[in-house]
Amino acid sequence: MSAPECRLYLLTPPSIPDLDAFARDLEAALASVRVAGDVACLQIRLKPAQEAEIRRVAAVLTPICHAHGVAVILNDRPDLVKPLGLDGVHIGQSDGSYAAARRDVGPHGIVGVTCHDSRHLAMEAAEAGADYVAFGAFFPSATKDTTTRADPEILTIWQETMEVPCVAIGGITVDTAEALAQAGADFLCVGAGVWGHPDGPAEAVRQMTAAMQRGLQGGLSHL
Repeated sequence: MSAPECRLYLLTPPSIPDLDAFARDLEAALASVRVAGDVACLQIRLKPAQEAEIRRVAAVLTPICHAHGVAVILNDRPDLVKPLGLDGVHIGQSDGSYAAARRDVGPHGIVGVTCHDSRHLAMEAAEAGADYVAFGAFFPSATKDTTTRADPEILTIWQETMEVPCVAIGGITVDTAEALAQAGADFLCVGAGVWGHPDGPAEAVRQMTAAMQRGLQGGLSHL
């Protein structure tokens, strides 16, 4: 078995009052990828999710992401994935079924599923065909109220027993990235830990990637 990887999965803030400024921050972060780290995707997560605002944000951010080979995932709204030219959807346990999401995004679209702290929910999602499962929250989050708290051990168990990738989410920062990568996360979903970093998003990506690499070297890299 080859050594696992751990990649960044960026999450937008729940609201983006200055879209032009955020687009510049996103461009800076993604432009530094070859030097600073590897960003796999961006999830557009706007709360409340008004369709007009989703369309406005997606129209600006999607070309930036695609120019850098970064997938764009939409939270909650599988029906808008194809019309907006996005790559997939992320659904929670109360956001409709996996089967309905798959019908909307098609056989080649990405469907990720929130599984909180439950291996049972994750196994159900994986068996249904989910492209990834998301565990969390691992830490208190500044962008989302958390009702469950996951232990990093769930990542280790999942990595050792299942093929479907797992995403760690919830309050992740540069200081906590190493431990979650070491535990077995395939992706770290990070929002405020990047956009609110005191030295800017590009530096946050660099530091986050370095932390993830340290975690891999000290964790499952022997596999």
